[in-house]
Amino acid sequence: MRSQKALLVIDMQKGSFTPETPRFDRVGVVERINALAAEFRAMDFPVIYIQHDGTGSGVFEKNTEEWAILDDLIVTPTDIRIDKYANDVFYRSQLQTSLDSLGVNELYITGCATDFCVESTIQSALVKDYQITVVADGHTTADRPLLSAEQVIGHYNWVWQNMLPTQGGIHVKKYDQIKSELKQGT
Repeated sequence: MRSQKALLVIDMQKGSFTPETPRFDRVGVVERINALAAEFRAMDFPVIYIQHDGTGSGVFEKNTEEWAILDDLIVTPTDIRIDKYANDVFYRSQLQTSLDSLGVNELYITGCATDFCVESTIQSALVKDYQITVVADGHTTADRPLLSAEQVIGHYNWVWQNMLPTQGGIHVKKYDQIKSELKQGT
């Protein structure tokens, strides 16, 4: 059976990228997500944009400016959009239903914030036996009280590379390696 891949783009929303919350390598991360999304679309693999919906909380209220996806991310009409309500994208969202209906068994994960929503989603996908590829240079976060954003990203890439694999497995690869593998059909 052909592996069905999907690209997840988590929380790349205007409200997460403000002067008060600068994100590490914002421009580079956006460029790599756009390039990877173009590769996935060209291969007829789904691109799924996840947006935190904080309706009723006063932040990330649906259809507000802070809820919107960054202007420099390329979103096409064929892309799928899914609202999320907690750090873990799978929690009470339509993600699992969408992935099941598409026959997806491999997730390529990108987005913001490395140590919150990206991490929670990876952990959840892992126990659901998805084959996971974390795009090592395709996720970002902000500086934290004890670590710089770059240290947080490096730490989590190391953690994910050293996790005990489930039936699906987990890999951490940079965009250039993923692009090369996609072109080779692996």
